[in-house]
Formats: sequence, structure tokens, C-alpha cells
Amino acid sequence: MADAGPIFDAYSADPAVANFLIWRPNRTRRDIESYIRACLDTPKHRARTYVLQGRKDSVIRGGMDLRQADRHRLEFGYVLSRRFWGQGLMTEALTEIVRWGLEQPAIFRIGAVCDVENVASARVMEKSGLLLEGLLRRYLIHPGMGKEPRDCLSYARVR
Repeated sequence: MADAGPIFDAYSADPAVANFLIWRPNRTRRDIESYIRACLDTPKHRARTYVLQGRKDSVIRGGMDLRQADRHRLEFGYVLSRRFWGQGLMTEALTEIVRWGLEQPAIFRIGAVCDVENVASARVMEKSGLLLEGLLRRYLIHPGMGKEPRDCLSYARVR
């Protein structure tokens, strides 16, 4: 819960950051506190949410969640503060998550989706070793983009 203020200040209230995500920008610190509370209440074997911090300065740069969608499959999502876009940070983090995930004996697949217009996110997944598997029509609603489901690209890596 101590990360609520820094998360709010770093990215959760930024409309540009939330544009391609499935949540609207937080309007108050209480919004992010509710989200953190929900994360802490989620059983650890089903999903984990992580804060991404700088190695040297511990400044919060973003977040990532990792979900066990099925016994053999992991899914993830990520968010990065606009201040740190274009620096390769998410590619570095995701590459390690993908490597680690596929080293787990029971995991055979790790993947995620991104909006068809989210070129930066697609590029992060490609640079992290995931392959484009296809187009999912009318798949997710991104409130920052409107009220209707949007097309998404599906990326994954398998072993």
C-alpha cells in the first residue's frame, strides 16, 4: 500500500498511459489504493502484480501483472510511466519474465494481447521474443478509446 502515492504520481492518473489499457486513469489516490487492495487479496497462485522500479534509484517506472490463466499457461499485462517510454525498460523486464515463465516445468505458453493501434506494445512483445499469432476481432474494450470492443493482436511464446 506504501506504493499507492508513487504509482499514482508516476502513471496511474495519466490518460496517455491508460489509453490502450482496460482501465480509465485513476482520478484519486483512493482509486489506486482500491486496486492495490484487490491485488493483495488475489490468491498468489492465480496472479501476481509487480511494481517496476529503477535498480539504482528505486523510482517507480511501471507495473506488470502475471496471471496463471490455466495450469500450463501464463498471461501478462504491463504499464509504463510515460516518462520512461522508449528506453527499452519494458522490453528488458518482459524478456526476463518470458524466460523465467518458460523455465517453469508446468508452463508451456506465455502470452498477451494488445490493441491493434498500440504499435509500441506490439514492438515490446516482439523484441521480447513473442510471436504474433493473430488478430482477435472486437476482443477488448479500452475505455480510453471508446465504449466498443476493439481488435487486438495476440502474441505468445511456447516451448
